[in-house]
Amino acid sequence: MHNHGLGSWMSKRRLKSPDKVALVFDGRTVTYGRLADDTDRLSALLWSRGIRKGDAVAYMGENSPEFIQTMFACAQLGAVFVPVNTRLAPPEVSHVLADSGARLLIHDLEFAARVANGVEAGRIAHVLLTGDGAPGIPGLDTLLSEASRGHADAAVTLDDPAAIIYTSGTTGRAKGAVLTHGNLTWVALNCIVDYDVVSTDTALMISPLFHVASLGMGALPVLLKGATMVLEKGFEAGRALALIEEHHVTMLSGVPTTYQLLADHPAWAETDLSSLAKLTCGGSAVPHRILNAYEDRGLHFSQGYGMTETSPGATSLSPDKTRSKQGSAGLAHFFTDVRIADETGAMVSRGTVGEIEISGPNVFRGYHNLHEATAQAFTSDGWFRSGDLGYLDADGYLFISDRLKDMIISGGENIYPAEVENLINDIEGISGVAVIGVPDERWGEVPWAVVTVREDATVTTESVRAKLDGVLARYKLPKNVVVIEDLPRTASGKIRKADLRARFSR
Repeated sequence: MHNHGLGSWMSKRRLKSPDKVALVFDGRTVTYGRLADDTDRLSALLWSRGIRKGDAVAYMGENSPEFIQTMFACAQLGAVFVPVNTRLAPPEVSHVLADSGARLLIHDLEFAARVANGVEAGRIAHVLLTGDGAPGIPGLDTLLSEASRGHADAAVTLDDPAAIIYTSGTTGRAKGAVLTHGNLTWVALNCIVDYDVVSTDTALMISPLFHVASLGMGALPVLLKGATMVLEKGFEAGRALALIEEHHVTMLSGVPTTYQLLADHPAWAETDLSSLAKLTCGGSAVPHRILNAYEDRGLHFSQGYGMTETSPGATSLSPDKTRSKQGSAGLAHFFTDVRIADETGAMVSRGTVGEIEISGPNVFRGYHNLHEATAQAFTSDGWFRSGDLGYLDADGYLFISDRLKDMIISGGENIYPAEVENLINDIEGISGVAVIGVPDERWGEVPWAVVTVREDATVTTESVRAKLDGVLARYKLPKNVVVIEDLPRTASGKIRKADLRARFSR
């Protein structure tokens, strides 16, 4: 076997557990043997369309077996998988397709209009449709049934790039984090060790796989271990509760909003949740109300901290520490290290706030075609600079204090204010803008735009949202636009966002 990366996983699973159910999707089951066969056919199909080692293949679609097949087919060829967030607006999609240099795109039919401009402007030579395709255009169901069963393979090492995951940039445009086969393998191993993933687990996947957390810490450890994944296109609380009971789900991951919606659903009290053993939550700390609701049912959370650049897990807080270490993001994952540095780069003592720095085989190598940004992201001795502030307590548990980058996390989605601010600044009548996160009971926090306007100009929430709609993903649109006379600034002219957050978060 020349392939030492993710591309070897399916063939090995076919040998070890061919009849084990790998995926449950839309009322049907897919065994590891069938998943491996379909992956082989897809890799052969991609090869026939000219995809070779190092080529980027983009995928824009909801959760499905085809998503999994495409990822592993790319890995077999040494191609680079580029999952595209289905919530992005057309200009954002175009940027991802162009920046990644994708040579082939696979997408659900419903996203045809959103990818059109990006396909036309980019380097994409082939476009394939998932499922049944469209009138006169065969989809993957037909193409794979006609494809060669030969196993297309390439020499791949753990240091070769496996995926480019786009993360919203602090200066506006999304940056592509290049994750290697080693990065994704080690983050899966971290999860297997720290979350006790076993082959008898059944995981319910209700979060979109284009998110690195769902991919790196959800799908990959489950498939590496040979467990079963119940794959859902989207999240609906009542259906999720029914699936937990029907399939005796043991593992569930999500963000606080996910768990709140489950607990608030009318079927919550009557649903049999006795099979659930492993709940993981990311994005932000779990509120007391949700903790109480789950603990009343005998359920406990693992919480954690990470980012796209760490594939994404950096730390985890085990369920037995949820109360005694309330508010902590936990300890560094088993194969990962975390330290705290001051503004000069020197290490600080326990309990002292500084920048969180991360090291380990799960940490990415850099941003795609952004050498300066990559250099700035690492210390001289190779640790990743998170841009977040925090401290380690006496026991080594990490506590997050603030975000240097002002990132907003709304319902598990990362929103970088600069990206939104750049567009709002171009709206007629607006003379200044600051986008901040304001606490929200359902979403954790939501973006607000605080603006100043020119004389005689009229600016409303509706007018701003209308200008941005179709340009930005809807979750990035400000939920409220507040007009004030002057934005508070430092002596150097920088907007004091902390002052605005304090004023509008009451």
